[in-house]
Amino acid sequence: MARRERSESSKQRKRKELAPKLIGLGLLLGLAPWFLSKSPIGAALKPMAPFGWFFFVIGCALLWWQNRAQPSKPAAAPAWASETPPKPQREPSWATEPAPSLYRNVEEMPVITRPRSGRPEPTPQSWGSVVFEQIEWRRFEALVEALFAQAGFETKSQSHGADEGIDIWLYSRTNQVMPVSIVQCKHWQGKRVGVDKVRELRGVMAAKGIGRGQFATTSTFTDDAIAFARDNAVNLLDVKALLALIATRSQEQQQALLAVALEGDYWRPTCVNCGVKMVERRPRTGGATFWGCEGYPKCRTSMPMRG
Repeated sequence: MARRERSESSKQRKRKELAPKLIGLGLLLGLAPWFLSKSPIGAALKPMAPFGWFFFVIGCALLWWQNRAQPSKPAAAPAWASETPPKPQREPSWATEPAPSLYRNVEEMPVITRPRSGRPEPTPQSWGSVVFEQIEWRRFEALVEALFAQAGFETKSQSHGADEGIDIWLYSRTNQVMPVSIVQCKHWQGKRVGVDKVRELRGVMAAKGIGRGQFATTSTFTDDAIAFARDNAVNLLDVKALLALIATRSQEQQQALLAVALEGDYWRPTCVNCGVKMVERRPRTGGATFWGCEGYPKCRTSMPMRG
């Protein structure tokens, strides 16, 4: 059976090769007398020209028939159809676990209730850890940026989308071309920042040629992260360090920072992909409410709600 299949395959291959050979031979015999018209060889080949054109026509006809007889292959799916959507580099605010998968079919599509309109009570009037507990991740990044701006740095940030592992760029006011430092922010609660996250920041520093980095979080750091940061020019700012830094500012500066932190719906998270405030959603099949992007179904970003 295998020998027969190889024989059939060999015959098919020879038939496919015949058409190009006939076309090539026909062109050679048909055009050679014209190119060699002043040569004795051209005169000798002139009687062969009609046979050459005959071979050329037969070869073209055979090639056409082979292409028509060959079954057409189904069109390949576009490249984007098999690609997985890029994961946002920013991480949700306080989420330590991903939101439940709620979009498997139409019946399970979430319904929008409405944004939570009530501010947390009481609204903070002065600085304390409660501020960091109530604000969402975007207000935290804005606060950290304002802190460095008060310290004399020119800052640049990106409100949403992929950020290359950098939340804030810091520049000297005399040189706004080359950054002097970069800042990574993590608005986490109930989860310590591990050494892996600090290593990632150090890798970005090396890739960008930046000698010093800053890592700010509303949580704390593990012992390994602290040791690694100490040896790799990364300044760590946990919630205690941030409050201590804010306490060194004047009363006017502290109030300005508080206004940045509590701006707008400061408790309602921002979509990491779209930059718009998220809304409260409830699964049609029941279950716990969660934060979902207002742009659903175009954007399916979601976050669990804090208890």
